[in-house]
Order: sequence, then C-alpha cells, then structure tokens
Amino acid sequence: MLSPMIEEISRYANIDKESLIIKGIRSFLTDKKRDILLERLNILSKYDAVSKEELEHRIEQGSINEHPAWEDLILLENLESESEKINEYLRKK
Repeated sequence: MLSPMIEEISRYANIDKESLIIKGIRSFLTDKKRDILLERLNILSKYDAVSKEELEHRIEQGSINEHPAWEDLILLENLESESEKINEYLRKK
C-alpha cells in the first residue's frame, strides 16, 4: 500500500524513491529533535536554569525543592540521550 504512494509522490516531486525516503526520514528525525529541544527548554525554564548541570547544582544546594526537580532532571538526561541518538542518525549518510 505504501509503495504506490511513494511512487506517486516520487513522480510528483521529481525525485527518486530512495532520496524521497531518506529526506522523509531526515525530516522526521529533525522534527523529533526539535520536539526534544522544546521539551528540554520547557523543563529548564520551569526552574529558571540554563543547563542540566545548573539545575542539578541548585537541587543539591537546596535552592530548588527535590521533588519534582529530581524527576525532571532524570527526564532531561533521557532527553539529552535521545537527542544524541538522533544526532548519530543524522550524521550518517
């Protein structure tokens, strides 16, 4: 079912199917990375922090309540890991 649609879009865009698929995957990954960066920014702005390290330092100093900041810190670490994985995919050609 997908193949006829890919074929049709390929002809419409005047691009070979493989290039179309690669561009689609790159676009998907770029959008995913943008969503991750926005989520990261939202978490940091919630604590008025500019980095994961600053947030961690402020938690350790006690200037920010541990809960839910620790959970958000863990989420930031996961987001950074996911972002790096996407970067690895985007570096591949």
